[in-house]
Amino acid sequence: MELPRIRPTRAEVDLGALVRNVRALRSVAPGVALLAMVKADAYGHGAALIARALETEGVEMLGVALVEEGLALRQAGVGTDILVLGGAYEGAWEAMVQVGLCPAVFREDHLEALAAAARKLGTVPRAHLKVDTGMARLGAQPQEVPALLARARVLQVDVQGVMSHFANADLADAGVTQEQLKMFRAVLAQVDAAGFRPRWRHLANSAAMVALPAAREGESLNLVRPGLALYGISPAPWIVPPQPLEPVLSWKTAVVHLKTVPPGTAVSYGGTWTAQRPTRIATLPVGYADGYPRRLSNRGQVLVRGQRAPLVGRVCMDLCMVDVTDVAGAALGDEVVLLGRQGSEQVGAVELAGWLETIPYEVLCGVGARVPRVAVRTTAGAVPRPVP
Repeated sequence: MELPRIRPTRAEVDLGALVRNVRALRSVAPGVALLAMVKADAYGHGAALIARALETEGVEMLGVALVEEGLALRQAGVGTDILVLGGAYEGAWEAMVQVGLCPAVFREDHLEALAAAARKLGTVPRAHLKVDTGMARLGAQPQEVPALLARARVLQVDVQGVMSHFANADLADAGVTQEQLKMFRAVLAQVDAAGFRPRWRHLANSAAMVALPAAREGESLNLVRPGLALYGISPAPWIVPPQPLEPVLSWKTAVVHLKTVPPGTAVSYGGTWTAQRPTRIATLPVGYADGYPRRLSNRGQVLVRGQRAPLVGRVCMDLCMVDVTDVAGAALGDEVVLLGRQGSEQVGAVELAGWLETIPYEVLCGVGARVPRVAVRTTAGAVPRPVP
């Protein structure tokens, strides 16, 4: 049974904006397939909600980090091919094969376990071979590729893809990125020489997809992996897609208490902020247990009636306070935007990340599980409407 939504705090997920972002990204790389990244609960947007919309839009493949994430999407009825990129697969091979998840592999023990699970279940093992070209995180070293391919041939593993991952594609200095691209092309030559013809060859994330045409030219590199851009945010200020992207997530709540305090009143735990004048304090039902970081205390801003209002005092576990003295007419029940647009004002993930001295990825992924994701759908420039 689905619990009713009582608290006004929610994250609105604009599926119309998502679809327009997909189409904008396809225009950047026409003829190249999309592996849409939906790991980390689709960057905080709600993985099942996002995956179903992407499936309807015809995205060729979905990407997750964890086996559990892929299993959850299958349980939600998502049938699109899913690539599991995380590599921590011990004890999960049969579960992956059983529901048709495709793993990224980069060690011989991966190939052995995958082949054994597929034999047991009477199916053909398939995988993408992951190569480390400079990230130094996961992946086989280039010199290990021939032996892995030889073992894959013996075990009859269908190597459907070869992949790597850029470390610096969002940096304006492209030296490391160019070296990685060169190394990956050399690996692809090894793969071809070994007689393998993988359908997919990919290493472009959002940054490389937009800013590095050589990483998605459509022939030797024919699959791209948009993540942050899919959700409407450029991975770096200097990367500007030819068509504008639209933020997909808005985080909202409402004023649940309002009072005027006299000068000298300390607000919230520790008294880190003190009123310097008669001050209208609005209490909001959102806090760090919802993923609204305590580090925003006395530095963040929200939108009330289309105006910015500063956070005052420490963000609490379930509540926080803002100064609405200068917001004319502020009242109980007013909608408050924590992340998103209200009127002509906007608090974007990049700005919020700046207050937190982090990156927008962390802001989006940090929206807590107890914040309900509410699907809305807009046409360009329209007011969001709930999705039935």
